[in-house]
Amino acid sequence: MSNAEVYKRTLTFSIRKMFLSLINLAIFAALCAGGFFIVDKATNKGLIGLGIGAVIGIIVAAIIAHFLAYALKAAQIAMITKAVTEDSLPDDVYHEGIRTVKERFTTVAAFFLATKIIKGIFNQLGRLITGAGQMIGGDTGETIGSVISSVIQVLIGYLCDCCLGWVFYRKELPATKATCEGAVIFFKNGKTLLRNMGRIFGMGIISFLTIAGAFTGVSYLIFSRFDSAFESLANEIAEAAARANETVPAFFQNSANLALVAAGLVGLILWRAIHTAFIRPFVLTGVIRNYMKSGVNNIPTENDFSMLDSKSSKFAQLHRDMA
Repeated sequence: MSNAEVYKRTLTFSIRKMFLSLINLAIFAALCAGGFFIVDKATNKGLIGLGIGAVIGIIVAAIIAHFLAYALKAAQIAMITKAVTEDSLPDDVYHEGIRTVKERFTTVAAFFLATKIIKGIFNQLGRLITGAGQMIGGDTGETIGSVISSVIQVLIGYLCDCCLGWVFYRKELPATKATCEGAVIFFKNGKTLLRNMGRIFGMGIISFLTIAGAFTGVSYLIFSRFDSAFESLANEIAEAAARANETVPAFFQNSANLALVAAGLVGLILWRAIHTAFIRPFVLTGVIRNYMKSGVNNIPTENDFSMLDSKSSKFAQLHRDMA
C-alpha cells in the first residue's frame, strides 16, 4: 500500500478528530461569549466573565481530549502501523483500530502512562542533543542550542507517535519492553529517520501559511461586523487596567485591533485542528513507514538497550523495571 492509499483508508479517524475539534471550539466560543455577556449585564465586568468562560472551556476540552480524542489518535497510529508493516487493512478500519487500542491499553490511564514514558525518554535525549549545541559557547552556542531545541520539540511529537506505533506492532511483548525498543530504534537509526525533517517542516509551514492565513482573513471579515461587542471588550480592558493602575497599550484599546487578535486566534486554532487532523497524519504515514522499516530490519537487542541507559535516566529506570 502506498502512503496515499494508507492515508485514504485511515481518513475516517481524521474526520472524526476534526469533528471533535469543531465541537470543542464551538463549546469554548459559546462559554467565552456567554460568560462575557452574562457577567457584563449583571455587574458590568464582562472581562471576568470572559475569563471564567475560557477556564471552563479549557476544562471541557481537556476532558474530551482525555477520554475521546486519545482513542482516535491511537487507533489511527495503530492502523497506519498495520498498513505499512502488513501491506493491508481490514474493511472496517475504524472499529478495528478502536479494538486494537482497547486490547493494547485496557484503560485510559495505561495509554497515558505509556505516552508519558515515551515523551520523557525522548525529551531527555532531546536535551542531550541541545546541550551539544550550547557547549560551543557564547551567543553562537546559545543560538544553535535554541534552534536545535525548537526543531527537536517538533520531532519529538512524531517520534512519540512512531514509538507508539512500535508498541502496537510488537503486540506479543509487554508495553514496557516495546517502549524501550521503540526508543532504541531512533537512537540506532537517527540519521536515517532525520531525513524526514524536510517533509515534516515543509508541510507544516505550507499548511500554516495557507490555512491559518485564510481563516484569519475570513474570521476578521465576520468579527468586523460586531463592532459593538469588541468596543465593549475594549472598554472593559481599559477599565480593568485603570482599576489596577496599569497602562494598557493603545493597540488593545482599539476594537478593530481586538477583532484582528480574535481572528488570529481563530485562525491559529483552526489551523492546528485541521493540520493535526488531516495534514499531520499524511506526513506521519511516511515517517512511520521509514521508522518501522528501520526497526523491523534491525530489532533492538539487550546490548542496544545498555547503550541508551547512560543517555537517559528515564530509559535506564524503565530498563531496570523491565528486568
